[in-house]
Amino acid sequence: MAKKREQTEQVDVARLWARYKQDHDPKIREELVLHYLPIVKYVATKMMQTLPSSVDFNDLIGAGVVGLMGALERFDPSLGVKFETFALPRVRGAILDELRALDWAPRSLRSKARKWERAAEQLEKDLGRSASSEELAEHMELDPQDIRALLRDLNAATLVYLDEHLDDEENGKTGLYEVIRDPQAETPLQVIEKEELKRVLVEAINELPEQEKLVLALYYYEELTLKEIGQVLGITESRVSQIHTKAIATLRARLREEVLE
Repeated sequence: MAKKREQTEQVDVARLWARYKQDHDPKIREELVLHYLPIVKYVATKMMQTLPSSVDFNDLIGAGVVGLMGALERFDPSLGVKFETFALPRVRGAILDELRALDWAPRSLRSKARKWERAAEQLEKDLGRSASSEELAEHMELDPQDIRALLRDLNAATLVYLDEHLDDEENGKTGLYEVIRDPQAETPLQVIEKEELKRVLVEAINELPEQEKLVLALYYYEELTLKEIGQVLGITESRVSQIHTKAIATLRARLREEVLE
């Protein structure tokens, strides 16, 4: 029952997309927004875990909905990519843009930060070293837990731009992204290029003759051998190999054209 209900829901959403892309009816857009609203709530909830309690969760939701609506306008269902995959980074980006545009740390937090900085500077002069949290708490007549909570809020309230330049003695200026990025992780450009190649590959496969598409599906998706595919299709293993080779050559040529363009 649950699977059947999910399939029915998918069909209904596909119909909504078809109607919306045809006439851009605002009512249908509203239905799509409501359907995909859990994406916004998911992203906002995850981000809220690293932000101070002073940040309004509803503000994050509002910014995320703006990103969701932008994704609705740009999404092309015919490309075969799930909307959730397409929308997730755009929703998160919209929330980050909103946070960066606002000085959302409350005045009370800013005031405490200035007092903490002055106390830390004074103690460093008096002690000849950096003060511990306990020493700062005693100097400011606060509980050590309050100091730790203040530092946590201050850290969360600091948004850093990854393209901000830092001074590098060896290479001059370098982006903060280059300093902290995981060398084994894909860069945003690599992700975009991979998605673009995937799109081209899907289009190229769809343009293949039916027999070639079937051979590729049986070989790569069902993981059948060439001999087994021949038995399924009622042709020789040699013929299956010829069809497979021709299909791969066609796909490689198409990808090569895209790379050279």
